[in-house]
Amino acid sequence: MKAEEGRTGKKIVAIASSTGGPKALQALIPLLPANLNAPVLIVQHMPEGFTKALADRLDMLSEVTVKEAEEGDVLENGHVFLARGGKHMNAVRTGERHRIHYTDEPPREGVKPCANYMYESLTDCGYEEIVCAVLTGMGADGTAGIVNLKKKKRITVFAQKEETCVVYGMPRSIVLAGLVEKELSLEQIAQEITKIVGVN
Repeated sequence: MKAEEGRTGKKIVAIASSTGGPKALQALIPLLPANLNAPVLIVQHMPEGFTKALADRLDMLSEVTVKEAEEGDVLENGHVFLARGGKHMNAVRTGERHRIHYTDEPPREGVKPCANYMYESLTDCGYEEIVCAVLTGMGADGTAGIVNLKKKKRITVFAQKEETCVVYGMPRSIVLAGLVEKELSLEQIAQEITKIVGVN
C-alpha cells in the first residue's frame, strides 16, 4: 500500500445515468464503503422534485452519505452528491476546496441536469484523477463532457456493460468514442471505484 499512499485523497468519482439509472444506482452506490477516499458526483436525468427522494433512498441503503446536492455544498470524501433535477450541476474550486455550483443554461442533449456540464466543470478542478462511470441511459450524455475532460485531466472511464443496461445508449456512445477502460457490471464498477480511489 505504501506506493499508493501518496496518490490517495486526490481523486473524485463522477457518474452519469439516465433511463434505468435509479435502479442501477440503488445497486451500485450501496456497494461503496463509508470510508471511500473520494467524493462522488452523480447526474441522473430526472425532473425537479424527484431527485431528493432518490437521494434519500440511496442514503438509506448505503454506507456512504448521499444527498441531493445544494448550492455551495463542500465536496467531502465518502459523500455522494446527486444533481437536483432542473439545474446543471458543476463542481467549482474555491481555494483548497471544491463546492457545488448550479447553473441554469438550457437543456443540453435534451436533458437538464446534463452530465456533460458536470464533467466539463472538472477540467479546472484540483483533483489529480477523475474516475468516470457511464451507466444505463438513452442518448449520448456524458460523452462530449468526458472527451473535453480528457484533454485536461487524467481520467479512468468505466461503462456499464450492455447486458446489464435497461438502455445501452449512453454507455455505447462512450465506448464508441474509444475512451472506456472496461465495460463492467454494476458490482464490478463499484469494486473498481473503490480499488482506484482507496479508503481512508
